[in-house]
Amino acid sequence: MKIGIASDHRGYKVKEMLKDRLSEYDIVDYGTNSEEPTDFPVYAKKLGTGVLNREVDFGIAICGTGIGMSIALNKMKGIYCAKVSTSSEARLAKSHNDANVIAISEELPEELIIEIVNDFINTPFSNVNKYINRNNMIKELEND
Repeated sequence: MKIGIASDHRGYKVKEMLKDRLSEYDIVDYGTNSEEPTDFPVYAKKLGTGVLNREVDFGIAICGTGIGMSIALNKMKGIYCAKVSTSSEARLAKSHNDANVIAISEELPEELIIEIVNDFINTPFSNVNKYINRNNMIKELEND
């Protein structure tokens, strides 16, 4: 399994921690590469492009709150990014919404971040008709 990961300067330390803690997976790092101030949309676009081009199976984005990354990623047609703060949200984002990216705040406790990411990784899409139909309705909004 290939996981894409990206952050801005505020999420850099969490991104590096996740790379260490997820060493059993093939991680593709889309930056940033330091704590020097940078603009999160640059790295959101790199991660989203990697997901869309199937360089990675899904993505993890980290910034100060997770909100900016999620907004930027959701502007990309075909990216379905959920800003998550709990394990339950991570599981539901995948099982109900078939999210292909999650965005996380760097302010969350490290162990919670690990739990969220592991739950997202290990949760399959449910393939329940009502969720398939709802997700198709979301995809139709991209064409309006």
